[in-house]
Amino acid sequence: MGFELGNNNKVYLCGKIASSPVFSHEIYGEKFYDVNVEVQRLSEQSDIIPITISERLFENNDIGVGANIALKGQFRSYNKVVDGHSKLMLTVFVREICKEPINISSNIIEINGYVCKEPIYRTTPFKREICDILIAVNRAYNKSDYLPCIAWGRNARFVSELEVGQKVFMTGRIQSRNYQKKLDDQKTETRTAFEISIAQISTENNIEKVLDDSSFKEAISEVA
Repeated sequence: MGFELGNNNKVYLCGKIASSPVFSHEIYGEKFYDVNVEVQRLSEQSDIIPITISERLFENNDIGVGANIALKGQFRSYNKVVDGHSKLMLTVFVREICKEPINISSNIIEINGYVCKEPIYRTTPFKREICDILIAVNRAYNKSDYLPCIAWGRNARFVSELEVGQKVFMTGRIQSRNYQKKLDDQKTETRTAFEISIAQISTENNIEKVLDDSSFKEAISEVA
């Protein structure tokens, strides 16, 4: 993977393993597994975030339920056919398990991508401003990840004015959110959505920050 593409999408998570590894797929003899990681928020609530990890990273690392884990990776998307319909699936693809001591929970993401769908702005019954946006992030082999993001307050107003195709840089955290899906007139189902909660966002015209390892390490140190 090229340096620039690798820096389009960077995640740092620090939390606890919340589920046993489940086989996902195999590529060129390398097996990958899906695992959930629980990351505490400052509000004492938790986000349950799916990760995909190679069996090669199991060596010398505790991946058992309840074990602490710190990792670096990328937030990726793929389409999966469910009940005859294509569904966008999201996961953190683990590139490295970190060895530094774990003091508190951390959840940081930086992405550099393009607006690929018109933003949806709304207000809650309590007049809180919210804006949903879908960002396309390029990666190697001419692939892209499509990442749903949500902005609040002043950021929501800024995001609502972005145009499709506009380049943006943002930092935030990955969050999980349960919601009720209506199946028919009598049945509902609890489902989980994953999205990026935007902390800071800039456009190509007003951004001067360079996506490099030094800036990412600085962001990690500020949170951790």
